[in-house]
Amino acid sequence: MKIILTSVFVSDQEKALKFYTEVLGFVKKSDVAAEGYRWLTVVSPDDQNGTELLLEPNDNPVAQAYQKGIFEQGISAASFGVGDVRAEYEKLKERGVKFTMEPTEVMPQVTIAVLDDSCGNLIQIQQTAQK
Repeated sequence: MKIILTSVFVSDQEKALKFYTEVLGFVKKSDVAAEGYRWLTVVSPDDQNGTELLLEPNDNPVAQAYQKGIFEQGISAASFGVGDVRAEYEKLKERGVKFTMEPTEVMPQVTIAVLDDSCGNLIQIQQTAQK
């Protein structure tokens, strides 16, 4: 068994697509309109057949409450692995990304930073050192 799809709720799919592709560097995988909805996914450019991230509209009041609640509590909606958190942090800051946590070693061999995706989510980037 493996994870093939996961999702984040977003306040605006078009804005999210631009952020996740143009700013974070993901690649659009699926963009299908169906009955007034849009199935919109992105993938890592390094693994385009890997796990897809669904940019899911937060139209449902329960989704809105969930998204708002975890954001207000500082909980990340997703975590993305990077080779060098500090370098990624600097690159993204130069692109105007707002961070709520600078690179921080949270346990031995694990460094994280947390960014605001501008669509209602906190996203963690994580570097895990190889042993």
